[in-house]
Amino acid sequence: MIPATATKKARGTQGQFPSTQNVTVTQGGTANMTCRVEHNDNTSLQWSNPAQQTLFFGDKKALRDNRIELVRASWQELTISISEVSLADEGQYTCSLFTMPVKTAKAYLTVLGVPEKPEIDGLPKPAVEGDHITLTCVTYGSKPAADIRWFRNEKEIKGAKEVNASGKTFTVRSSLQLQVDRNDDGVAYTCQVDHVSLPSSPQQAIEVLEVHYAPRVEITHSLTFPQEGQYLKLECVSKGNPLPDPVLWTKDGAELPDLERMIVEGRELTITSLNKTDNGTYRCEARNRLGTSSAEYVLFVYDPNALEQNGPDHALIGGVVAVVVFVTLCLIIVLGRYLARHKGTYLTNEAKGADDAPDADTAIINAEGNHAHAEEKKEYFI
Repeated sequence: MIPATATKKARGTQGQFPSTQNVTVTQGGTANMTCRVEHNDNTSLQWSNPAQQTLFFGDKKALRDNRIELVRASWQELTISISEVSLADEGQYTCSLFTMPVKTAKAYLTVLGVPEKPEIDGLPKPAVEGDHITLTCVTYGSKPAADIRWFRNEKEIKGAKEVNASGKTFTVRSSLQLQVDRNDDGVAYTCQVDHVSLPSSPQQAIEVLEVHYAPRVEITHSLTFPQEGQYLKLECVSKGNPLPDPVLWTKDGAELPDLERMIVEGRELTITSLNKTDNGTYRCEARNRLGTSSAEYVLFVYDPNALEQNGPDHALIGGVVAVVVFVTLCLIIVLGRYLARHKGTYLTNEAKGADDAPDADTAIINAEGNHAHAEEKKEYFI
């Protein structure tokens, strides 16, 4: 019979198995390494690093490293912490339970390399419309390799990614090829770095593209049907970078008449009281170092009395009515000719037996009495 104390020790020895868990920590963070034993008969626990150096034996520190501290030490648990974790700390750690034989459990410490803030290269300041440019975004120090995404304002666009190993970390590049135009002026291009170590705060670099382009011009006006005595304002809307300023106004290919009624202020031409001498072609021209652009406006000043009597709506209505009347008359003529040529078959007292005739003329010829009896069957109306 086995003594009770011996039985208790045997059961305790049978349940003495250490357990650990793998740990993942971001570079520069703190890793807690825990080893547990469900049943322990006062047997010591020990943590060792990947180089098999003892870190703690029970509550006794064995390695002089100020980053390593004891968190909890008991017969059932040994927990230590490693602060300011570096990539060199990554590896397999061992928890040992000093039974006979010694039992061990492994825990792998994974250290995530945090990518550095990205940088965008290749941006000319400024670019010129039509240029082909290549934007390159680079980030260093990620582990595992980071992912780079491009955005044009807030819309994601595709770039070409390249990954290179650099020791334990990775250098990631992404290139974006563009042919710039005026629509790219003022657009923000964003390079965003996504990584498992940055779950909620991705790294970003933003560059705003400046594009120089030749001007484009159009003329806006304040009146649809300018009339004598009215106030007319023409505005030369010019878009270009650099901004074309000032603009040049001409009339019929020459300088504007020296009239007090014509006022030029910046891009606006104002005629304070219109008359028919103002009729003509007005031209606005804008230029910058990349080119010249112009637009024209043909001014015709209406007589207000004539416009009221013969407005464009009256002329249009009269023309439509004339066309309708003409078409109606043509239809009536065509319909009358059609009916005259296609008479129906009929019977009269003068043309008995005409049922067998193929048409009305034959029926008359074949009628009884023919012409001889025609005079006998005259009817008189009193």
